[in-house]
Amino acid sequence: MKRIILFISSLQKGGSERVMVNLAEYFHEKKYDVILVTQYKRENEYSISPEIRRVYSEPEETMLEGGRIRNFCVRYQTLRSIWKAYKPDVVLSFLGKNNLMAVAAAAFLPIKVAVSVRGDPTMEYEGKLMQFIARFVFRFADGVVLQTEQARALFPRAVRRKSAILPNPLNPQFLNRETCADRENLIVAAGRLDANKNHAMLIHAFAKIADEYPQMRLVIYGEGELRPKLEALAEEKGLSDRIEMPGSVSDVADRICKARIFTLTSNTEGMPNSIMEAMALGIPVIATDCPCGGPAELIQDGVNGLLVPVGDAFALADAFRSILEDADFERKLGEEAREITQKRSPDKVNKRWESYLNQL
Repeated sequence: MKRIILFISSLQKGGSERVMVNLAEYFHEKKYDVILVTQYKRENEYSISPEIRRVYSEPEETMLEGGRIRNFCVRYQTLRSIWKAYKPDVVLSFLGKNNLMAVAAAAFLPIKVAVSVRGDPTMEYEGKLMQFIARFVFRFADGVVLQTEQARALFPRAVRRKSAILPNPLNPQFLNRETCADRENLIVAAGRLDANKNHAMLIHAFAKIADEYPQMRLVIYGEGELRPKLEALAEEKGLSDRIEMPGSVSDVADRICKARIFTLTSNTEGMPNSIMEAMALGIPVIATDCPCGGPAELIQDGVNGLLVPVGDAFALADAFRSILEDADFERKLGEEAREITQKRSPDKVNKRWESYLNQL
């Protein structure tokens, strides 16, 4: 039986964490020996099958009372001891510094390591020093998984040669759902309330069409540090009664399925799960054409969704109008969007991940 270690910081609800959980369940069902290594456990996490072993790599606090260099060495030794103890055939790591540690901890061990950058590499590795380190360390990885060709182009040839573009699988709960016959006058968004998601742009755009479409409401699902500022902006626009922020919810599909428009206004994105899920529900999607090209990989502008420039609230408002004023266009976008259920079905996508890891 092949043994796979999947490594990520935690299983706290988010796009990358969901993909890792889905992969863990898939490999478990395929009779692989799956070990899920996380640094720690957090609140509001995805659940996993009890048969999947979970190991924590964060050292005891008493071991981390030295300086940065000592703490790095302690974390390195802890992770290396896990690799030695469980002797996986392959380690698959997700995100940022985890990737660097996964490769370093496997040095001179008979273990294959694949790392995955889940978003814009320049955001995941901020600053020239971290980007230099990532480009250097990735040369020693056995595989590198990226989300888009734009992301791959940011790495040197030695890294590109061992890289693969592997998509995210669609969340199974969004498969085989009937589209809602009776749409409500809702524009919805879902994502962390932070600067990168740029919900301020969404509120500004909604304010530009609010008087033209007094029946429309805006609902933004998610939680984050910018909630007070976004609530203040909605109040400033006089739209507090028409803009809702219910926080994080577990039943996203049920909440958004009746919306007329789903929108994503991020400054950067990898491969946005939220877009795929809205498309699977047959909801017309409007997204920013942001780096590293994730939305553009999913949306053919004017065919199965709409793309607008990053930060352009005027263009977003115009995109709202083009859908709200043309019922045939709205229906066409939704019907074409549903094709995502075939292209990104979990069985198809997970098999591609399995094939890639087996090649290693």
